[in-house]
Amino acid sequence: MPAASTRIRSSMQRLVSLAPSRVDHIPALRIAVGLAIPLTILLVTGHVSWAMYAGFGAFTGIYSRYEPTRVRFRRQALVGAMLTVCVSIGAALAQLGEHISPLAESWIALVVAAVVAGLAAALISSRGIKPGGAVFPLFAVAAIASAPPAAPIWVAALIAGASAAACVVLGLLGHWAGERHPGANHSQTSRTWTRAQLATEVGRYAGVAMIAGALGLASGLPFPYWAQIAAIVPMSGLGRTLQVERGLHRIVGTTGGILTTAFLLSFPVEAWQLVVWVIVLQFLAEMYVLRNYSFALLFITPLALLMVQLAHPQPVGPLLQARVLETAIGAVVGIGAVVGGALWDRRRSALPAPAAPGG
Repeated sequence: MPAASTRIRSSMQRLVSLAPSRVDHIPALRIAVGLAIPLTILLVTGHVSWAMYAGFGAFTGIYSRYEPTRVRFRRQALVGAMLTVCVSIGAALAQLGEHISPLAESWIALVVAAVVAGLAAALISSRGIKPGGAVFPLFAVAAIASAPPAAPIWVAALIAGASAAACVVLGLLGHWAGERHPGANHSQTSRTWTRAQLATEVGRYAGVAMIAGALGLASGLPFPYWAQIAAIVPMSGLGRTLQVERGLHRIVGTTGGILTTAFLLSFPVEAWQLVVWVIVLQFLAEMYVLRNYSFALLFITPLALLMVQLAHPQPVGPLLQARVLETAIGAVVGIGAVVGGALWDRRRSALPAPAAPGG
């Protein structure tokens, strides 16, 4: 009991405390600029409805912060290509949705997004890329698939690829901005993954995303992919305790982020104002995401919702309500998967070892 109470106190402390700063303003500024450039170009040229294509490509800059320049270049180039493919898949699904029933469209998008989440998580994990998991690839596929097609598939791919390439270039320039931190771990070594381990990683992410998405769809809420995203968030934590904490942080932080979003959307705004808010929120999110995940969600949640509003405006009230409820559904599924995995491992470890041949 004392040990359990100590763990609970530690978890609560991590929920409300900020980890030490690591010159976070440098990568945060780089990432925000990587988003600002394509969004500003789209705004000036009158193509703000393409904002999601550019935004998901720009998420390339989030990866490999505080790493040597060559390592960052290779990893961001790989991630940029992956996100461009994810945007293309989402655009293809959006085009397909114009010719099939809404229910069939929803189920196809859920299955494809779940499979993409599994494959992306395995790729990212096997290459030792940070942040781990598959939140951004899943988000790219599902969010674009759920919106009406705003451009041909090749245009979506071109915008995402150009945005990703700009972020890779900014990642190179980060070397001269002093982004490398003296206390950062610059080790390039990563564990060797067997085919069985990679298959397990694909199955974990795809299975959890599929279950959460199906529950989200069955609930009748309009954006079941938010349940999928919330479900896979805990999977990337290090250790069962931190995975459960991450799921709880997702619920608490998203709820707070909804209040931030409600304030920002409580008065009429024009497209250029949404673009400004998105850029500012991206900067703030990256300032705090490594220091306190739940606090960073105060900015991540409105960032995601305002990007959706830029490309495909929705009624504000139902949008915010759906975000909270679907996040809760997904987080519960993700936490349940973590706890279930821990119980399964404990049961297997309690089984007697098989007898040696000839013994």
